[in-house]
Amino acid sequence: MAENTDLQSTLKSSDTEENIDIYFTRPIGLMWARFFNLFGTHPNVITILSILLGAAAGVFMCLGARRLDFTLIGIGLLMWANFYDSADGQLARMTGKKTLWGRILDGFAGDVWFISIYVALGIRLMSQPILPGWSESPKWSFWIFPILYYIGFHAHAVQSRLADYYRNVHLYFIKGTSGSELDNAERLRADYAQVSWKKDTAWKVFLHFYCNYTAGQERATPEFQALKRTLDARFGRNLPPELVAEFRAGSLPLMKWTNVLTFNWRAITLYTCLLIGVWVPWFVIVYPLTELTVFQFIYLHMRRSHEALCRRLNQQLQSTAPANA
Repeated sequence: MAENTDLQSTLKSSDTEENIDIYFTRPIGLMWARFFNLFGTHPNVITILSILLGAAAGVFMCLGARRLDFTLIGIGLLMWANFYDSADGQLARMTGKKTLWGRILDGFAGDVWFISIYVALGIRLMSQPILPGWSESPKWSFWIFPILYYIGFHAHAVQSRLADYYRNVHLYFIKGTSGSELDNAERLRADYAQVSWKKDTAWKVFLHFYCNYTAGQERATPEFQALKRTLDARFGRNLPPELVAEFRAGSLPLMKWTNVLTFNWRAITLYTCLLIGVWVPWFVIVYPLTELTVFQFIYLHMRRSHEALCRRLNQQLQSTAPANA
């Protein structure tokens, strides 16, 4: 298979890429992709390396209280992990080595990164006062962990999951199934049922979690699911250009919010809190609080706007008889 090694060919779409990625992350990721391609490295191997780097970043972030050197190492390792996270997808698009395994591993990598980061924040906050500046304030102690668990799995994970889904929905409309990673929980469950626990234990486990991940995306988007059923019944995979243009016009302004809710802006917020936390140790609590407030508000706005778009388009289609009726 011919390999496309220019930057543009390794991007999913200019619609879904933000400037930080286009001018910083993707060019560096492409250099790594070209490097690994010299050795015939499979993209999934790069993903596994990114998992290890992200986990190591959490360890150094844990040790970063009043240690600028450890904090910078932790930040550097997470940036390195993110470059590899970019490189694996770019290499897959260069070589055509795109697999469901790769997509599942890619999502798993992000989970490992942020679990290790949240554990690191929890350990650092245990000895910090709940109310900074009050000399008699109780410490967070172990109580910080259930709080971080809730924020991590009920705010951060939910926000990232939906942002990822909306980007794939957008790609589905403008590029079709070949240019999107839009999955279907029902089909994944059918695949899951065919996999043997004895012969393919690891694949069965990963597919179980990915089924739940995809089902969660679908539960959060009832209006899009209704629109998708209408589109499938009426047009199959050949969507009318005017419908694609109308959807893109409504979806494109939301892509900036999907980017905020994936990695870059979370990472910038995290790095800022960690650096300030070197000298003001309690300040690292600001990061999870930002997840719970600012990012949650963006998530709610994004979801409400996207669902309204899908509802409007579906109503238009329902009120218009098919051309061959």
